[in-house]
Amino acid sequence: MRKVLFIFSVLSDTDVEWLGRAGERVHVDPGMEVVALGARIDHLYFVLDGTLAVVTRNAERLRLLESGEVIGEMSLVDPAPTSVSVTAVSEATLLRIPDAVLRDKLASDLGFAARFYRALCVFLVDRMRHTTERLGYGSAQDDPHARDELNEDLLDNVHLAGARFERMLKRLAG
Repeated sequence: MRKVLFIFSVLSDTDVEWLGRAGERVHVDPGMEVVALGARIDHLYFVLDGTLAVVTRNAERLRLLESGEVIGEMSLVDPAPTSVSVTAVSEATLLRIPDAVLRDKLASDLGFAARFYRALCVFLVDRMRHTTERLGYGSAQDDPHARDELNEDLLDNVHLAGARFERMLKRLAG
């Protein structure tokens, strides 16, 4: 599932509008490195369109990122050097939000901060579950209560998240 749906399902309409205003649209050409391996990044990125590749130190392509993906959320929480690089595979448009601007908002708006950090936690828990399963430490089939579905709270709001992202795309395009 696209990260933006996890994040925008927890945030409010006002929060999403603020993100759109706080960021700037940037164009990325094919081959351009958005995140360098071992770098400290200081922006949060939303992929608006195009395709980017996440590549390991060993030049293994982990996955492709397309519209609705988010880059830099881990560095926002833990500013350690990156363990992967992200490079544009095709032309892409990103919404780039400086960490400093986002951190100021998080410090000054506790409601936004609570929703934003909860959204990151929900997404990161989902990623951890899939990683654990991929590494062979159990699967959803091992537990009759575990399903490859969104939890009920997120499922109730995923349509809102999609609508919020579509509105953001339209505002930023116009």
